[in-house]
Amino acid sequence: MARLPEALRAPALSVAAVAAALAAGAAVLRLAGYAPGPALWVMANAAFGGPFALADTLVKATPLALCGVGVALAFRGGQFNIGAEGQMLMGALAAVAAGLQLASGWAMPLVLASAAAAGGGWAFLAAWLKTARGVSEVISTLMLNFIAFWLVSWLVHGPLQEAAKSYPQTEMVAEALWLGRWLPPTRLHAGVFVAVGAALVAYGWLFFTASGLRLRVLGDSPQAARTAGISPERTAWLALTLSGACAGLAGGIEVLGVSRRLYEQFSPGYGYMAIAVALLARRHPLGVLPAAVCFGALEVGAAGLQRAVGVSAGLAGVVEAFVVLAVVAVSGRRDAPA
Repeated sequence: MARLPEALRAPALSVAAVAAALAAGAAVLRLAGYAPGPALWVMANAAFGGPFALADTLVKATPLALCGVGVALAFRGGQFNIGAEGQMLMGALAAVAAGLQLASGWAMPLVLASAAAAGGGWAFLAAWLKTARGVSEVISTLMLNFIAFWLVSWLVHGPLQEAAKSYPQTEMVAEALWLGRWLPPTRLHAGVFVAVGAALVAYGWLFFTASGLRLRVLGDSPQAARTAGISPERTAWLALTLSGACAGLAGGIEVLGVSRRLYEQFSPGYGYMAIAVALLARRHPLGVLPAAVCFGALEVGAAGLQRAVGVSAGLAGVVEAFVVLAVVAVSGRRDAPA
Protein backbone atom coordinates (compact mmCIF):
# COMPACT_ATOMS: atom_id res chain seq x y z
CA MET A 1 0.00 0.00 0.00
CA ALA A 2 2.94 2.32 0.65
CA ARG A 3 3.60 2.72 -3.09
CA LEU A 4 0.08 3.82 -3.93
CA PRO A 5 -0.53 7.55 -4.50
CA GLU A 6 -1.86 9.22 -1.36
CA ALA A 7 -5.22 9.93 -3.04
CA LEU A 8 -5.72 6.20 -3.67
CA ARG A 9 -4.22 4.85 -0.47
CA ALA A 10 -7.17 5.49 1.85
CA PRO A 11 -9.84 4.02 -0.49
CA ALA A 12 -7.59 1.03 -1.17
CA LEU A 13 -7.15 0.39 2.53
CA SER A 14 -10.90 0.57 3.11
CA VAL A 15 -11.59 -1.84 0.25
CA ALA A 16 -8.93 -4.18 1.67
CA ALA A 17 -10.59 -3.97 5.08
CA VAL A 18 -14.01 -4.88 3.67
CA ALA A 19 -12.53 -7.73 1.62
CA ALA A 20 -10.74 -9.10 4.69
CA ALA A 21 -13.93 -8.84 6.74
CA LEU A 22 -15.99 -10.66 4.11
CA ALA A 23 -13.35 -13.38 3.94
CA ALA A 24 -13.54 -13.74 7.71
CA GLY A 25 -17.35 -13.82 7.52
CA ALA A 26 -17.12 -16.55 4.88
CA ALA A 27 -14.90 -18.53 7.23
CA VAL A 28 -17.46 -18.19 10.01
CA LEU A 29 -20.19 -19.44 7.65
CA ARG A 30 -18.05 -22.42 6.73
CA LEU A 31 -17.46 -23.24 10.39
CA ALA A 32 -21.22 -23.00 10.96
CA GLY A 33 -21.80 -25.57 8.24
CA TYR A 34 -22.99 -23.26 5.41
CA ALA A 35 -21.53 -22.92 1.94
CA PRO A 36 -19.94 -19.43 1.96
CA GLY A 37 -20.39 -18.68 -1.76
CA PRO A 38 -24.17 -19.20 -1.94
CA ALA A 39 -24.66 -17.56 1.46
CA LEU A 40 -22.78 -14.41 0.44
CA TRP A 41 -24.74 -14.35 -2.81
CA VAL A 42 -28.00 -14.48 -0.85
CA MET A 43 -26.79 -11.54 1.26
CA ALA A 44 -25.80 -9.52 -1.82
CA ASN A 45 -29.12 -10.25 -3.52
CA ALA A 46 -31.08 -9.31 -0.39
CA ALA A 47 -29.23 -5.98 -0.20
CA PHE A 48 -29.01 -5.00 -3.87
CA GLY A 49 -31.12 -7.40 -5.92
CA GLY A 50 -33.93 -5.10 -7.00
CA PRO A 51 -35.58 -1.78 -6.14
CA PHE A 52 -37.10 -3.02 -2.88
CA ALA A 53 -33.79 -4.48 -1.72
CA LEU A 54 -31.85 -1.35 -2.65
CA ALA A 55 -34.45 0.84 -0.97
CA ASP A 56 -34.16 -1.14 2.28
CA THR A 57 -30.38 -0.82 2.15
CA LEU A 58 -30.56 2.94 1.68
CA VAL A 59 -33.14 3.29 4.45
CA LYS A 60 -30.75 1.49 6.81
CA ALA A 61 -27.80 3.51 5.52
CA THR A 62 -29.43 6.91 6.09
CA PRO A 63 -29.17 7.11 9.92
CA LEU A 64 -25.77 5.40 9.73
CA ALA A 65 -24.55 8.09 7.32
CA LEU A 66 -25.82 10.99 9.44
CA CYS A 67 -24.41 9.55 12.66
CA GLY A 68 -21.23 8.58 10.82
CA VAL A 69 -20.70 12.13 9.55
CA GLY A 70 -21.04 13.36 13.12
CA VAL A 71 -18.61 10.80 14.51
CA ALA A 72 -16.13 11.54 11.71
CA LEU A 73 -16.24 15.27 12.54
CA ALA A 74 -15.59 14.54 16.21
CA PHE A 75 -12.69 12.24 15.33
CA ARG A 76 -11.24 14.93 13.06
CA GLY A 77 -11.24 17.28 16.02
CA GLY A 78 -9.55 14.74 18.27
CA GLN A 79 -12.73 13.97 20.23
CA PHE A 80 -13.71 10.34 20.70
CA ASN A 81 -17.49 10.60 20.57
CA ILE A 82 -19.08 7.24 21.29
CA GLY A 83 -22.34 8.87 22.29
CA ALA A 84 -24.05 9.07 18.90
CA GLU A 85 -26.55 6.46 20.11
CA GLY A 86 -27.79 8.64 22.95
CA GLN A 87 -27.63 11.79 20.83
CA MET A 88 -29.77 10.09 18.18
CA LEU A 89 -32.31 9.06 20.83
CA MET A 90 -32.51 12.60 22.16
CA GLY A 91 -33.00 13.89 18.62
CA ALA A 92 -35.81 11.41 18.06
CA LEU A 93 -37.39 12.41 21.37
CA ALA A 94 -37.26 16.10 20.44
CA ALA A 95 -38.71 15.38 17.00
CA VAL A 96 -41.64 13.48 18.49
CA ALA A 97 -42.22 16.12 21.18
CA ALA A 98 -42.31 18.84 18.53
CA GLY A 99 -44.20 16.71 16.02
CA LEU A 100 -47.01 15.97 18.44
CA GLN A 101 -47.54 19.70 18.94
CA LEU A 102 -47.15 20.82 15.33
CA ALA A 103 -49.38 19.29 12.68
CA SER A 104 -48.55 21.33 9.56
CA GLY A 105 -46.09 20.47 6.82
CA TRP A 106 -44.47 23.91 7.12
CA ALA A 107 -43.22 22.86 10.56
CA MET A 108 -41.10 19.98 9.25
CA PRO A 109 -37.85 22.03 9.17
CA LEU A 110 -38.59 23.18 12.72
CA VAL A 111 -39.07 19.59 13.88
CA LEU A 112 -35.79 18.51 12.29
CA ALA A 113 -34.02 21.56 13.71
CA SER A 114 -35.33 20.60 17.15
CA ALA A 115 -33.90 17.12 16.69
CA ALA A 116 -30.49 18.47 15.68
CA ALA A 117 -30.48 20.93 18.59
CA ALA A 118 -31.35 18.19 21.09
CA GLY A 119 -28.57 15.94 19.82
CA GLY A 120 -26.10 18.81 19.80
CA GLY A 121 -27.09 19.88 23.29
CA TRP A 122 -26.70 16.34 24.60
CA ALA A 123 -23.18 16.18 23.14
CA PHE A 124 -22.37 19.64 24.50
CA LEU A 125 -22.86 18.24 28.02
CA ALA A 126 -19.95 15.89 27.36
CA ALA A 127 -17.87 18.75 25.94
CA TRP A 128 -18.56 20.87 29.02
CA LEU A 129 -17.69 18.00 31.36
CA LYS A 130 -14.39 17.56 29.52
CA THR A 131 -13.32 21.19 29.44
CA ALA A 132 -14.73 22.30 32.80
CA ARG A 133 -14.30 19.19 34.94
CA GLY A 134 -11.67 17.15 33.09
CA VAL A 135 -14.02 14.20 32.45
CA SER A 136 -13.00 12.09 29.45
CA GLU A 137 -15.52 12.31 26.63
CA VAL A 138 -15.26 8.53 26.27
CA ILE A 139 -16.77 8.08 29.73
CA SER A 140 -19.27 10.93 29.57
CA THR A 141 -20.67 10.12 26.13
CA LEU A 142 -21.01 6.46 27.10
CA MET A 143 -22.85 7.30 30.33
CA LEU A 144 -25.08 9.78 28.50
CA ASN A 145 -26.08 6.96 26.14
CA PHE A 146 -27.51 5.01 29.07
CA ILE A 147 -29.24 8.08 30.48
CA ALA A 148 -30.85 8.78 27.10
CA PHE A 149 -31.97 5.16 26.72
CA TRP A 150 -33.62 4.97 30.13
CA LEU A 151 -35.14 8.42 29.76
CA VAL A 152 -36.81 7.36 26.51
CA SER A 153 -37.87 4.06 28.10
CA TRP A 154 -39.51 5.88 31.02
CA LEU A 155 -41.27 8.38 28.77
CA VAL A 156 -42.76 5.80 26.39
CA HIS A 157 -43.98 3.77 29.38
CA GLY A 158 -45.36 6.85 31.10
CA PRO A 159 -45.91 10.51 30.17
CA LEU A 160 -45.62 10.08 26.41
CA GLN A 161 -47.20 6.65 26.01
CA GLU A 162 -49.98 6.36 23.43
CA ALA A 163 -53.52 6.79 24.71
CA ALA A 164 -54.39 3.14 24.06
CA LYS A 165 -51.59 2.02 26.45
CA SER A 166 -51.08 -1.08 24.29
CA TYR A 167 -47.36 -0.72 23.63
CA PRO A 168 -44.47 1.34 25.05
CA GLN A 169 -44.60 3.92 22.30
CA THR A 170 -45.83 7.43 21.60
CA GLU A 171 -48.68 8.53 19.38
CA MET A 172 -47.83 9.01 15.70
CA VAL A 173 -46.71 12.44 14.58
CA ALA A 174 -49.04 14.18 12.14
CA GLU A 175 -49.03 12.78 8.62
CA ALA A 176 -48.29 16.26 7.25
CA LEU A 177 -44.83 15.98 8.83
CA TRP A 178 -43.91 12.65 7.28
CA LEU A 179 -41.02 12.71 4.86
CA GLY A 180 -42.03 12.00 1.26
CA ARG A 181 -41.49 8.53 -0.14
CA TRP A 182 -39.43 7.87 -3.26
CA LEU A 183 -39.83 4.83 -5.51
CA PRO A 184 -43.21 3.88 -3.99
CA PRO A 185 -44.26 1.47 -2.71
CA THR A 186 -40.75 1.03 -1.26
CA ARG A 187 -39.82 2.60 2.09
CA LEU A 188 -37.18 4.89 0.57
CA HIS A 189 -37.77 8.40 1.88
CA ALA A 190 -36.39 11.88 1.32
CA GLY A 191 -34.12 11.56 4.33
CA VAL A 192 -31.52 9.90 2.11
CA PHE A 193 -31.02 13.26 0.38
CA VAL A 194 -30.64 14.96 3.76
CA ALA A 195 -27.84 12.49 4.58
CA VAL A 196 -26.08 13.18 1.28
CA GLY A 197 -26.50 16.91 1.81
CA ALA A 198 -25.11 16.68 5.36
CA ALA A 199 -22.03 14.85 4.09
CA LEU A 200 -21.45 17.47 1.39
CA VAL A 201 -21.89 20.36 3.82
CA ALA A 202 -19.56 18.71 6.34
CA TYR A 203 -16.95 18.19 3.63
CA GLY A 204 -17.16 21.80 2.46
CA TRP A 205 -16.99 23.17 5.99
CA LEU A 206 -14.16 20.88 7.11
CA PHE A 207 -11.84 21.50 4.16
CA PHE A 208 -12.77 24.99 2.92
CA THR A 209 -13.38 27.12 6.01
CA ALA A 210 -11.11 28.57 8.67
CA SER A 211 -13.04 26.94 11.52
CA GLY A 212 -12.84 23.58 9.75
CA LEU A 213 -9.09 24.02 9.42
CA ARG A 214 -8.79 24.77 13.13
CA LEU A 215 -10.73 21.61 13.90
CA ARG A 216 -8.42 19.49 11.73
CA VAL A 217 -5.29 21.07 13.16
CA LEU A 218 -6.41 20.32 16.72
CA GLY A 219 -7.19 16.73 15.81
CA ASP A 220 -3.91 16.15 13.97
CA SER A 221 -1.59 17.98 16.37
CA PRO A 222 -2.89 19.48 19.63
CA GLN A 223 0.53 20.99 20.31
CA ALA A 224 0.61 22.74 16.94
CA ALA A 225 -2.93 23.98 17.56
CA ARG A 226 -1.94 25.57 20.87
CA THR A 227 1.13 27.13 19.26
CA ALA A 228 -1.09 28.63 16.57
CA GLY A 229 -3.41 30.10 19.18
CA ILE A 230 -6.30 27.69 18.58
CA SER A 231 -8.43 27.23 21.69
CA PRO A 232 -8.68 23.50 22.50
CA GLU A 233 -11.75 24.11 24.65
CA ARG A 234 -13.76 25.98 22.05
CA THR A 235 -12.78 23.55 19.31
CA ALA A 236 -13.76 20.58 21.49
CA TRP A 237 -17.15 22.22 22.08
CA LEU A 238 -17.57 22.75 18.36
CA ALA A 239 -16.49 19.23 17.38
CA LEU A 240 -18.73 17.44 19.87
CA THR A 241 -21.73 19.74 19.41
CA LEU A 242 -21.68 19.39 15.62
CA SER A 243 -21.22 15.66 16.00
CA GLY A 244 -24.23 15.41 18.29
CA ALA A 245 -26.32 17.62 16.00
CA CYS A 246 -25.75 15.21 13.11
CA ALA A 247 -26.77 12.24 15.29
CA GLY A 248 -29.81 14.12 16.57
CA LEU A 249 -30.82 14.91 13.00
CA ALA A 250 -30.55 11.18 12.26
CA GLY A 251 -33.08 10.55 15.04
CA GLY A 252 -35.45 13.14 13.62
CA ILE A 253 -35.14 11.73 10.11
CA GLU A 254 -35.81 8.22 11.40
CA VAL A 255 -38.97 9.42 13.15
CA LEU A 256 -40.38 11.40 10.23
CA GLY A 257 -39.20 8.99 7.54
CA VAL A 258 -39.65 5.50 8.99
CA SER A 259 -41.18 4.96 12.43
CA ARG A 260 -43.54 8.01 12.66
CA ARG A 261 -43.32 7.64 16.44
CA LEU A 262 -40.86 6.90 19.26
CA TYR A 263 -40.82 3.56 21.00
CA GLU A 264 -38.63 1.47 23.25
CA GLN A 265 -35.61 -0.05 21.46
CA PHE A 266 -35.99 2.69 18.85
CA SER A 267 -32.43 2.33 17.59
CA PRO A 268 -30.89 -1.08 16.83
CA GLY A 269 -27.48 0.40 17.60
CA TYR A 270 -27.05 2.89 14.77
CA GLY A 271 -24.98 5.19 16.97
CA TYR A 272 -22.51 2.46 17.84
CA MET A 273 -22.30 1.22 14.26
CA ALA A 274 -21.56 4.80 13.21
CA ILE A 275 -18.16 4.49 14.88
CA ALA A 276 -17.30 1.66 12.52
CA VAL A 277 -18.73 3.66 9.61
CA ALA A 278 -16.48 6.62 10.44
CA LEU A 279 -13.44 4.36 10.77
CA LEU A 280 -14.12 2.64 7.47
CA ALA A 281 -14.55 6.08 5.86
CA ARG A 282 -11.13 7.10 7.21
CA ARG A 283 -12.84 10.00 9.02
CA HIS A 284 -13.77 11.60 5.70
CA PRO A 285 -17.33 13.01 5.45
CA LEU A 286 -17.77 11.91 1.83
CA GLY A 287 -16.28 8.49 2.57
CA VAL A 288 -19.03 8.03 5.15
CA LEU A 289 -21.64 7.64 2.39
CA PRO A 290 -20.29 4.43 0.78
CA ALA A 291 -19.27 3.13 4.21
CA ALA A 292 -22.85 3.61 5.48
CA VAL A 293 -24.23 1.82 2.41
CA CYS A 294 -21.79 -1.02 3.12
CA PHE A 295 -23.03 -1.43 6.69
CA GLY A 296 -26.65 -0.97 5.65
CA ALA A 297 -26.16 -3.75 3.11
CA LEU A 298 -24.70 -5.99 5.81
CA GLU A 299 -27.76 -5.44 7.99
CA VAL A 300 -30.24 -6.08 5.20
CA GLY A 301 -28.21 -8.94 3.78
CA ALA A 302 -27.94 -10.69 7.12
CA ALA A 303 -31.72 -10.43 7.59
CA GLY A 304 -32.20 -11.89 4.11
CA LEU A 305 -29.83 -14.71 4.92
CA GLN A 306 -31.77 -15.47 8.06
CA ARG A 307 -35.03 -15.66 6.09
CA ALA A 308 -33.51 -17.79 3.34
CA VAL A 309 -31.46 -20.39 5.18
CA GLY A 310 -31.97 -19.74 8.88
CA VAL A 311 -28.59 -18.15 9.63
CA SER A 312 -28.79 -15.86 12.64
CA ALA A 313 -29.03 -12.16 11.86
CA GLY A 314 -26.26 -11.76 14.44
CA LEU A 315 -23.93 -12.65 11.60
CA ALA A 316 -24.07 -8.99 10.58
CA GLY A 317 -22.61 -8.04 13.92
CA VAL A 318 -19.82 -10.55 13.46
CA VAL A 319 -18.92 -9.21 10.01
CA GLU A 320 -19.16 -5.60 11.24
CA ALA A 321 -16.75 -6.42 14.05
CA PHE A 322 -14.38 -7.94 11.52
CA VAL A 323 -14.61 -4.74 9.45
CA VAL A 324 -13.57 -2.64 12.44
CA LEU A 325 -10.69 -4.99 13.27
CA ALA A 326 -9.59 -5.03 9.64
CA VAL A 327 -9.65 -1.22 9.43
CA VAL A 328 -7.53 -0.94 12.56
CA ALA A 329 -5.16 -3.62 11.29
CA VAL A 330 -4.54 -1.99 7.91
CA SER A 331 -4.36 1.59 9.16
CA GLY A 332 -2.60 1.26 12.50
CA ARG A 333 -3.22 4.23 14.77
CA ARG A 334 -3.15 6.89 12.09
CA ASP A 335 -6.88 7.48 12.12
CA ALA A 336 -7.40 7.26 15.86
CA PRO A 337 -8.49 10.45 17.57
CA ALA A 338 -5.81 12.27 19.52
